[in-house]
This record gives sequence, C-alpha cells and structure tokens, in this order.
Amino acid sequence: MQEIDSKLSLAVLFTVLSTSSVPAYAESAAPLSALAEMPVKEITVFKDGHAFVLHEGAMSTDGAGNVVMDYLPTPVMGTFWSFSADKAAKLSSVISSRRKVLIPNTALNLRELIEANPNSDARIVELRGAGDKATFVEYDATIVGIPVRTSEELEETSPPNSGEMLPIAGEVVLLKTASGVSAVPLTKIDSIAFKNNPQSKFSKTDFRNLMTLKLNWSGQPQKKADVGMVYLQRGIRWIPQYKVEIDGDGTAVVKLQASIVNDLVDLKDVTANLVVGVPKFAFKGTPDPISMQQSIAALSPYFRDESAFDNRMSNAIMSQTARMSESTDSSVEPAEAVSGTAKAEDLFLYTVKHITLKKGQRMVLPVCEATVKYKDLYTLDIPFTPPPEMRQYFHGQQRELEKLLAQPKFMHKIRLTNKTDFPFTTAPALIVHNNRVLAQGMMTYTAIGAATDLAVTTAVDIKVKKEDKETSRSPNATTWQGNQYGKIDLDGTIAVTNYSGKPVDLEVRRNVLGKVVSADHGGKAEMVNVIEDEDVHAGELYPTWWTWYSWPAWWGQFNGVGKITWRTTLDPKQSTDLGYKWSYYWR
Repeated sequence: MQEIDSKLSLAVLFTVLSTSSVPAYAESAAPLSALAEMPVKEITVFKDGHAFVLHEGAMSTDGAGNVVMDYLPTPVMGTFWSFSADKAAKLSSVISSRRKVLIPNTALNLRELIEANPNSDARIVELRGAGDKATFVEYDATIVGIPVRTSEELEETSPPNSGEMLPIAGEVVLLKTASGVSAVPLTKIDSIAFKNNPQSKFSKTDFRNLMTLKLNWSGQPQKKADVGMVYLQRGIRWIPQYKVEIDGDGTAVVKLQASIVNDLVDLKDVTANLVVGVPKFAFKGTPDPISMQQSIAALSPYFRDESAFDNRMSNAIMSQTARMSESTDSSVEPAEAVSGTAKAEDLFLYTVKHITLKKGQRMVLPVCEATVKYKDLYTLDIPFTPPPEMRQYFHGQQRELEKLLAQPKFMHKIRLTNKTDFPFTTAPALIVHNNRVLAQGMMTYTAIGAATDLAVTTAVDIKVKKEDKETSRSPNATTWQGNQYGKIDLDGTIAVTNYSGKPVDLEVRRNVLGKVVSADHGGKAEMVNVIEDEDVHAGELYPTWWTWYSWPAWWGQFNGVGKITWRTTLDPKQSTDLGYKWSYYWR
C-alpha cells in the first residue's frame, strides 16, 4: 500500500469533491432536475403516422433567464417553430447542442458506493499479496475519493476543437488512515463496513442533447417564462375502424372508433385532432437540423413505409388488417368522447379532449355514431376474357382463372348513403345484424351526400349464366395499311334467376374485348378508355395477363374495351335474359 503525506494530499487531491454523493467531475454539469419539461397541449394526428405536436407551458429558467429542456424532437424538415407567449420575454434563438448533465444513479457495486460516500468513515477489508501469500487486512479509514481527470483538464490538454469531454475516473481509491493517505486499487477492496448509514445515490456526468430557448427579457429575468414549440414528427397515428349495424329494413347505425398508436411522446390530458385525409409532406423523410440527427428514428411496423400498415399518403387503408385487432393497453386513462368536428380546407377533423397516453401505449376510443339509410344491392361484374391470340400463354393456374371467369356470381352488398355531417373515411368495416357478424368489408372514403358500397357475401340464391354466341363472320371485312382484317359478330346473354323469397335490386356489368354494339333491357352500352379507366376490368386497371402479350398496332385501331351496365329489379322466382351485341376484329 502506497503512503502519501497527509499535508501534501490536499494539493494532490484538489479534484476530489468533499460533499457527499456528488463527484468532483460533476461540477460543470447541470442536474437533470434543473431542466424544463415542456408539456404537450395539443396534437393533430394523421392516418399515415405523422402528428403535428404543440408544446406550451410556464417553464423554469436558468441563471441567464433562458429555458433549457432535456427533450429534443426529430421534426420533419421545415416544420419546427418555437415561440414565447410571455410579454416580458422575446425569443431570440433556439440552440440544440450536446451538453453535460448530472444523471442521478443508485449505487449498485463497491466502486459506486465509494463514489457516493466521500469523507465517510469505514472499516476496510483489503486483499494484500497474491497466490498462497494472499491475506486479508482490516483497518479503519476515511474514504477521501477516487482521483479524476476533469473535463476541463482533458479539454485543455487535447488538440484544438476536440470538443467537450467527459471526466475520466481512476482505478484507485484514496483512503486516509492514521499513517497518511493511501492509494489502494479498487480491485483490492474486498468489502467495506460503513460506520454510519451510507449514501445510496450519486450523480454521474453524461452527454445529453439539450434544447435552449434563449430569451431577451425587457427587465429582470423571471424564474418562469411562458414558451412553446410546434413541429411535425412521425410517431403517432390513428387507425379508424367502423361497425355497421343494420336492422334488415333499410336503417343502419354507423359507429366509428379510433385506435391510437403512440410511439412518440408521453401525453397527459391532451387535446387530439384526428384527421380524415393526409396532406402532402414534401420533406417527410428528412429530419430538421435542430434534431441533431442524420436520419429519422426507427419506429414500430405501424409507421414503416414498406409495411402493410402504410396508407400511401391517401385515404386507402392498410392492405392487411389482422394486426389492428391487437389487444390494447388497459392501463391507459379513458379519454373524453369526441367534443366536436371541424373542416380545415380539404381535411376533416375529429376533436377528442383529455387524452392521457404514454409513449409505447395504445388506445381505442369511440369517435362518433350516426344513423343512415341503406339498401340491399346485388352486383355482378363479368370481366372480359383473354383474346384467342393469348390462349397459348395460359397454363395451369391461368386456365383455372379462365374457368372461374366463366362462372360469375352475384355479390350481396349494402349501399350506405352518407347524410351525416362528416365524411366516411377509408377503414375496415364490421357488418352486424342482430348482434351477429355478417362480414367485414372495406369502407372507402365517402363525401357528405355521397354513397358507398360494402360487400357482405356471395348471393347463393341468385343464379347467373353467361353465354356468347357467334352470329356471323366476315373474313375480309376491312382493310388497313394494305392488310385485310376479319370481323366476328357475337350475341351475348346473361340469364339471371332470383330464387330468394324477396325482390332484389340488381346491378350487372359486362366488359368485352372488341366493340360493343347494343344492349337490351335498358342496358347502357359504351366504349371506355382502356388506358385510363380504372373500371375496365372489375375495378382493376389491367388484368394480370394484359402484359403477357405484345398487342399489335392494328388491334387498337379496330378493337377496344366495351362496357354494358344494367340496373333492374327482379321479383322472387323470376328470371330475365340480359342481351347484348358486340364484335371483334382479327387478322
């Protein structure tokens, strides 16, 4: 054990702080308790996972009259704005920087207990020697502390512009005994018996990213200042869900609830605006420099662009909805029911007050409820089949697809008319009748006054049979650019029989490749834009096989896509034959 003269020790150990639980290297750091915590007052939540967050409150100031916060958001580029609502203080600038702070810790081992208890009297058990000669020696001593190279010392001896540094503690403890001050390796201390109750808490210096709101006071700086900030950041989203309760007689109760996913910041008694619609955020992937980050922090799958939960900046809900039924945290405090709705330009807002939700928690809450009218509807979409030139490309499953197209079925839907004061947003919709689940469909965005269809199930009591017959063939019907083209004329029939016990409203649509000529029973026959019309093929822009074939230039000169639409009512046990005529040119 090395002895040090006790008179000399005061000069040698000037870096060791004499007060308990606060080491010398913490002198230049600010305690966490001195940093302001600015509460969230209001959030505006979008379906794509972005939230516009408003922080505001009366914050404690430091000795210079500024507000220093231990919170640094990661806003989208250009969306961070701060302000002072205090008439006596004008905001001059906002600085984000890495600074040293004192972080309280609980001592968990001998070294940390020694750090937490300088100037304490104790009984020391020290291991001396090694191997077979190792012995334990007990003696009384006063813990002076652990020598430290302070931040100031390291910064003075480092190259210029090295930046701030954390202090470096030594590997020995200084113990004052009757014979002087000894430097003992910490690894040799076997145990310590404190004469008095030891301190269990101590503070360590570490770096934190802090934000400073610099204020210019018109007079003497006050202890508090009313300040705030707003920013757009990804981390909170709301997922809408509908429950549609039908009575079987034309009236439906539409209930909307919201699942709120919070991976951003703790919320306490906050007002939340849930937005229908998603505006364009041009720099959503670029963090603002104030955040001191190079990239947006990783979040749960609910916020990833490549996940099934991304709504692609539109009102389209996520393509997979299974995970939306995950259990929510039952420990969250209940929020007040929606207090009102409002429209801001092209966006619609549902306002919910008194939301308390910690970061990492999920919440489900009712949003609104309305009674609307609906009617049962039975729809049939018969897409066009591939032309003869493409049949050679069809094998295996594609042939099965062709068979399926030849066996069309009616779909039972309910058509809701939105006569409420708010639009329907895109979301999964559970359809219920007499507390029994009928189906889960997809509610699509429906403006006030418009109507939307929800699919229920296949209508097994309405039978349909499609038949197309060739009526004539003209081998050399026309000439184009020196080539002869033939023409085939066809008559089609869609035979429908209602085997149910009630009248049914039918909507039938038939698409054909070629040129549609006419339709009976009041059918509307038209040629559509095959490039731009999304209704060309049963709601899809193109069938999967469309690109399998190199369509010749002459094909579009004579052919195209025709669409015939019928709307009619069919009484029980009755049948009808919906007829149409069309033609197809070939070479």
